[in-house]
Amino acid sequence: MNEIDAKTDALVPAWLTLPDVAEKLGVEVTRVRQLVKEGQLIAVRRENGGDGGNVGNKVLQVPADFIGEGRIVKGLTGTITLLKDDGFSDEEMLEWLFTPDDTLPGTPAQALRENRGTEVKRRAQALAV
Repeated sequence: MNEIDAKTDALVPAWLTLPDVAEKLGVEVTRVRQLVKEGQLIAVRRENGGDGGNVGNKVLQVPADFIGEGRIVKGLTGTITLLKDDGFSDEEMLEWLFTPDDTLPGTPAQALRENRGTEVKRRAQALAV
């Protein structure tokens, strides 16, 4: 749960706060925190948008693309595990997941959302070689 750099932040199209994730998944925020702690989701500290009084506040946020219809996108947790096993930091995982790959096509995160997780996991495994 690190702070994210501007380059990686710019790759991710949309973010959700932990309460937003909890609402979309239909669970308590404490459960979302547990999912992050268990490595099923990646959360990083980001500026809280600037609603006037909260500029400069850093809050934990999760890429919106990680949440599907009432659940975590299929294949994401396994992909995160593979990348962690390869020694990737949270920021490096986000960079890999959201960097466009013409051979995929799109980003690995998009491929997961489109139920093309097998290819994404195959590529994540190949990174270890």
